[in-house]
Amino acid sequence: MKAVVFFATGFEECEALIVVDILRRAGIETVMVSVTELLEVESSRHIVLRADAMAADVDYASADLIVLPGGRLGTENLKDSRAIQDIVKDFAADKMIAAICAAPSILASLGLLDGRQATCHPDYENQMAGAILTHESVTVDGNIITGQGLGTTFDFAFEIVKRLIGNRKVQQIKTAICYK
Repeated sequence: MKAVVFFATGFEECEALIVVDILRRAGIETVMVSVTELLEVESSRHIVLRADAMAADVDYASADLIVLPGGRLGTENLKDSRAIQDIVKDFAADKMIAAICAAPSILASLGLLDGRQATCHPDYENQMAGAILTHESVTVDGNIITGQGLGTTFDFAFEIVKRLIGNRKVQQIKTAICYK
């Protein structure tokens, strides 16, 4: 299994890094990918992270999942990236996409949530045209997983692991990290 987590300037730290942590604990090869012009990407709270690769250098054909973390500015920067738009559209056909907080609005803007159940941060519900909003912490509809925000990040990450590997691995990780 291989996952790609995208990092754009202004990404929400926990929504990105908790997902990376949980996926790696599950044994899923997880690549942190910068959509900026540098490997170093600054978060919403001015923490600089060094990504593993640049977006143009990744073999997306070998990936099973892409993850779009939120953060107001991070989401805007992801949404403005033509490369991200194309990759998201490609994955929507037959691979998994996970987006949390503000990032599900990217999927909605591309028409990928039309008639599908989804959730997002309450501040972004007005940007979810076409989606059937569940207001749940995490929502799965087919190959798309959406999460509400930072407070739901662990559940969001666990749902990804459950879909890729199974609930047994989720339970193992929950026990190992003392998740209640």
